Amino acid sequence: MSKAFTRETETDDEPEGDPPDAAPVAKNYITPQGYARLRAELMQLIDQERPQVVEVVHWAASNGDRSENGDYIYGKKRLREIDRRIRFLTRRLELAEVTDPSVHHGGIQAFFGATVTYAEESGARRTVTILGIDEADSARGQVSWIAPIARALLKAREGDRVKLATPLGTQEIEVISVSYPAPDAAA
Repeated sequence: MSKAFTRETETDDEPEGDPPDAAPVAKNYITPQGYARLRAELMQLIDQERPQVVEVVHWAASNGDRSENGDYIYGKKRLREIDRRIRFLTRRLELAEVTDPSVHHGGIQAFFGATVTYAEESGARRTVTILGIDEADSARGQVSWIAPIARALLKAREGDRVKLATPLGTQEIEVISVSYPAPDAAA
């Protein structure tokens, strides 16, 4: 490779690449609540956090020597992080397909937004809620709709037995119950 296409040093003022926070998929399903959370985070970054950091960086820059000015150096770094997150959130919100799971309230078939209780072959019962990539939190029993367990459960009905591919082999699980949030009375 020619030296013309390589970078010898990276300065603090150069932007860094965006992190691969989420795998690119054709659709970005998200609940109205998840969309509102992402949008609130974006607005907080744009309206509050970024202007505060810009103010600190401006003040630090006015103090003179920037090469040894910690407020300036770390402020610029934080500014790049904020800008990267703003770009990421903007792209994710542009791709978002807001899907309200409450339209299936009372249904017995698992679709996006369902809370599903299932039994494993060992007899252990687990409950998961199938949500969007950007809103799922496994610590709270939420899984992304592209996760293997969600793929196995989607379109299954209460009482159905489905096969789940795991690293230890294929396992058969039984869908015990499917529920959805109640429709919002204000809507």
